[in-house]
Amino acid sequence: MAEWPHGYTRHVFDTLDSTLSEAARMAPGLQGPAWILAQEQTAARGRRGRAWSTPRGNFAGTLIMRMRGSPADAALRSFVASLALYEAFIEVTGQADAFALKWPNDVLLNGGKVAGILLESLGSNLVIGIGVNLAHAPTPEQVEQGAVTPVSVLGETGVSVAPEVFLDALAAAYARIEAQFTTYGFSPIRTAWLSRAARIGEVVRARTMRDETVGVFEDVDASGNLILRTPKGAVAITAADVYF
Repeated sequence: MAEWPHGYTRHVFDTLDSTLSEAARMAPGLQGPAWILAQEQTAARGRRGRAWSTPRGNFAGTLIMRMRGSPADAALRSFVASLALYEAFIEVTGQADAFALKWPNDVLLNGGKVAGILLESLGSNLVIGIGVNLAHAPTPEQVEQGAVTPVSVLGETGVSVAPEVFLDALAAAYARIEAQFTTYGFSPIRTAWLSRAARIGEVVRARTMRDETVGVFEDVDASGNLILRTPKGAVAITAADVYF
């Protein structure tokens, strides 16, 4: 398996309220980027405060690091994390064709959601929370109507992956792609992400708290916005939930 990346610390807990909360507790003494893994979470959350199911055997991890660049640059780390997840999945399963990336921050396995990413700012730090259904997937009743059906790595591939093994693969992949991002900017990240994107060229729905846009998924621009081709022309979506 991959070697642990230089400069990143590794913190593994049996049980936490949430790795995001532990990142907040760790932030004042942060000396460099740190990965936090919990074998079990008792008060996890996802995007917009949604509950996130994290039974033992799944991956519940958070990376906390000093904010680099502008807030816009920090937001692009969702694409860095997505690509790192994609590489880690390939390393542990050997099944590259089974995985795809869903804007803005999900990973799909055989068309079902297997992983999600949550970005938050914490003072001068960026926190990247990652949940992966390694062994278990929520039931359809546990997710909102119209959302992509959740799946697990074990259920779809038959491969059993321990959370700590997945952390090693993910941390190594993230460090490589983060270095590429800081050296060359977003352009190569964007190109790599688009080559792995789900449903590009197809009609999707982008829904916010206020409205919904339906159009053909055409591109992701240099700022990370989703570009939909609609009857009224191209529309840039900054933040939304995407439905197929």
